[in-house]
Amino acid sequence: MHEMSVAMEICRIVEQKFDPAAGALVTVGLEVGDDAGLEVDNLTFCLETLLSLPPFGAPRLDVERKSGDVLRVTYLEFDDGH
Repeated sequence: MHEMSVAMEICRIVEQKFDPAAGALVTVGLEVGDDAGLEVDNLTFCLETLLSLPPFGAPRLDVERKSGDVLRVTYLEFDDGH
């Protein structure tokens, strides 16, 4: 499943930027292009499964569909408790 390998790479990117000291990870924002060669429902399922594991804490996914072949992590939202 191509989407699983893409989801694993997205999780690797998120993990590089994830700082537990910044607080709980609340949302992961993604842009996925219509021509990116991905089945968005499958990618979402894979990401929800992987992001439910430590250290992520099951953040919400915010997937924005775009035209073209874009695929990017656009933002990470943290809750610092304040």
